[in-house]
Amino acid sequence: MRMTEFTEQVSAVSELSPAGELRTVVSPQCVVQENEPLSRRTTLRVGGSADLWVEPATEPDLIAMLQWAGDRGMPVMLLGRGSNLLVRDGGIRGMVICLCQPHFARVEVEGCRVRCGAGARLKAVSNEARNHELAGLEFLEGIPGSVGGALRMNAGAHAGSIFDAVVEVRLLDLHGRVQVMSGAGMEAGYRSCPMLRTHVAVEAVLEGRPEARAAIEQRMKEFNHKRWSSQPAAPSAGCVFKNPDSIPAGRLVEELGLKGARVGGARVSMEHGNFIVTEAGSTAAEVLTLINRIREKARSERGIELETEVQIVGEEADQP
Repeated sequence: MRMTEFTEQVSAVSELSPAGELRTVVSPQCVVQENEPLSRRTTLRVGGSADLWVEPATEPDLIAMLQWAGDRGMPVMLLGRGSNLLVRDGGIRGMVICLCQPHFARVEVEGCRVRCGAGARLKAVSNEARNHELAGLEFLEGIPGSVGGALRMNAGAHAGSIFDAVVEVRLLDLHGRVQVMSGAGMEAGYRSCPMLRTHVAVEAVLEGRPEARAAIEQRMKEFNHKRWSSQPAAPSAGCVFKNPDSIPAGRLVEELGLKGARVGGARVSMEHGNFIVTEAGSTAAEVLTLINRIREKARSERGIELETEVQIVGEEADQP
């Protein structure tokens, strides 16, 4: 190649937008978009945009994306199915990665173990376990998220948490280096797995136990009925607050007389006091104001310091 041709190619790459530049180092099957509204990517349906939204098609693509962002000092955030998340109205700077393509959504049963990609829906995991007569994972059926998000939050329901079933997790650090760790070695706690603040889970192996399909299905039906009879159908992020030691957060909110409390289009659910639901046109600022109002009243009237379970991320919107 002549020097002039090489210089022209370098110049062409340098003139690309960040999305255009990233597309030159990943496969064509990847999704790469700029200024992607996150209100349509989260279950709460509020919040600003991501500077760069990416969906890698394969693990090599994911590694290339992490290395590309690292070389530029660009912040990286993982987003699963968008539950348990509140994005502020100013959006998220840097790269937001979603592992929703088929490679990361696979679920495979191997004996009593279920190998699943980080992008697999929890409902798909519990259904596949049921189909192979494996018990112990049916509690995942009612959690509206992905395996990766559930690992990051050690999500749970009906007295079970995902790390109770985790055998091992395949991880990437933010430079794209691979590591495999046991579930016990990751030291997950209540609604938290600190290691996944600095690493990306790409695959997990969960373990069930043999049991008749009919018994598993019955429990799944009971869990599903309990969820839909006690939780709102309107857009929400799931439980807003972690349960204090002394009282469930939902009951506390009810005793404080805050069911139905509203700020703009954000409202405390009448079905469950630990849920905030939104209407079309709501803003993240309205949800945050309502959260703070609940926390202040719990502190002043009951001496209880409520801690949010929902993850609050992103930037405040610029003031006009």
